[in-house]
Amino acid sequence: MSCFGALQAIQFRISLRIGFAVAVAAGLSVSGCARLITPRIEDTVQLSHTATLIEEVKSFGKSLGIEPSPALSRTTQETQPLSMLWLWMQRAGTLALEGPIDVRLAIGFGTEKERLKIEQVYRVDGYSVYYRQGNEFADSRSVATIGFAAEPLMRRVMVVLHEDLHGDANFALPWEIEEGLVTPLGYLAAVAFFQQKNDQPGSTNALASLNEERRVSRELNGLVAEAMPIFKTLPIDAAKEKVLQQMIHYPTYRRQFERQILGQHPPTVLEAKLSHDLTYYRYFDRIAALAEQAADLKTLIADLKRLPADATLGSTEKYLSELSSRYMAAAS
Repeated sequence: MSCFGALQAIQFRISLRIGFAVAVAAGLSVSGCARLITPRIEDTVQLSHTATLIEEVKSFGKSLGIEPSPALSRTTQETQPLSMLWLWMQRAGTLALEGPIDVRLAIGFGTEKERLKIEQVYRVDGYSVYYRQGNEFADSRSVATIGFAAEPLMRRVMVVLHEDLHGDANFALPWEIEEGLVTPLGYLAAVAFFQQKNDQPGSTNALASLNEERRVSRELNGLVAEAMPIFKTLPIDAAKEKVLQQMIHYPTYRRQFERQILGQHPPTVLEAKLSHDLTYYRYFDRIAALAEQAADLKTLIADLKRLPADATLGSTEKYLSELSSRYMAAAS
């Protein structure tokens, strides 16, 4: 299969009048589609250490009831990498508050994201659009790259647990619900990993990361609550400007927003980025609070796995409330 074989497997048709173009840097032509770049000795050592870490993390995850998946179980020393380009599109002036984001698209490339530099996503008439690239995803074709091996330890541990949680043996829910559960559970499991190892610096760092993500969750939900009436009452361009101005009152989320859209146009990405982030962070703070109420993290994971495959946002909200009541009653 060629570098673009994955592209041919994706047929994307929308009956609405949508047009978009993705400009890819000229460096793609020298990406060495059929070749693996020979890593430096230090990169090889780092990849080997990361492979050992991944095995340890997956084994620990199983002790929490997280069944390991094939994701990240190999490295680029063993097989060709695959990177993904994800695009999210939301109708201008709207947010995906009560349902999934309007359009979600994934495109695979037979190379690491570091060698596939996306230059720009152009205007999409009537839609906000946000994109992100990554080498890590819940699929056997996701392998540990040199770039992943160079990531901070906390992120590597969390990502491995996050992608394993996505495995169907753990959760097989609608995307907008599953992502909202898996994201906080990945951080909570990472904290537990470092605590189990009696790694005090690692535990401190993991807890700090978890608490920052909880602040992101609270601030994002607050911003979305403010943004909804703004989009309903003002013209689209004026509404975008006002929502972006309101972000100053949510400093933790604002920093993350600006870091993650670097190189993208804030008014263009706004509705899609808020909707994307709401999927990941809608329940984050609530689930972290449930972890404090539950007997242990393994219990919480097992209880969340009982959500039915046809769960909706409404039924999930109700289930989380019921869990909280049950845990509080057990503690009293």
